Amino acid sequence: MSETPRPRPRRFRRGAAILPSLFTTGNLFLGFWAIVKTLHGEYEEAAPLIGWAIVLDMLDGRIARMTGTASEFGGELDSLADVISFGVAPALLAYAWGFGTIPRVGWLAAFLFLTCGALRLARFNVQRQVSDGRFFVGLPIPAAAAQVAAWVLVLPQRLAEKGQALAALTLLVTLAFLMVSTLRYQSFKKLDLRSRQSYLMVLGIALALVLIAVHPKSVLLALASLYWLSGPTSYVLGLGRRRAEPPLPGGEATSELSRSA
Repeated sequence: MSETPRPRPRRFRRGAAILPSLFTTGNLFLGFWAIVKTLHGEYEEAAPLIGWAIVLDMLDGRIARMTGTASEFGGELDSLADVISFGVAPALLAYAWGFGTIPRVGWLAAFLFLTCGALRLARFNVQRQVSDGRFFVGLPIPAAAAQVAAWVLVLPQRLAEKGQALAALTLLVTLAFLMVSTLRYQSFKKLDLRSRQSYLMVLGIALALVLIAVHPKSVLLALASLYWLSGPTSYVLGLGRRRAEPPLPGGEATSELSRSA
């Protein structure tokens, strides 16, 4: 008579449970390192660290979903790390790099960016279970941080002209308000690279990788700019489509009934 084999402990699941937190900790480490580099005036070295922190932030969520190890603790830890890496680090970088000629207004703009980023994360945590997973409500804070890092990569020297500083301040304030807006942005969470994709998508991904390899700074700036502009653009195009739509036939019948009543 054979004995029933005992189930083996799920060692893989235990090990996989810590992976998302390790990536989140790496994100936090890179954000803190970017702050240290900024304080030393090494802006061109601080900006890529924010970019690599964004990569780790994208990976920790995907790994948690793939391994089925998503948890409330991991979500809160991720938000706290994001405040440092994508709130404090880019705000301090923008202030030190761009607002030397307008320090009083500059630090207020940097603080506004940080505040709106924290509010954006708080709203995301509250609406995480009820929002449409295909879209983000408001500009995600990593995308806003990517735009700041891309500016510094393209123009690594401190902005010495007041006109340049005012332009950078205007863009930073715009990013801040976009984070707390209700504009929708694609989340790309439903994109499954394991499924069959059209040859146009594969060609587009390959072309983007080639362009990044040839002109990394310019292409990354273009991609970051196109993403944050996609929210206002989609909103304006949606307004145009709604105005162009003919009124429903039922609307005329309802108005006739209301007048006869």
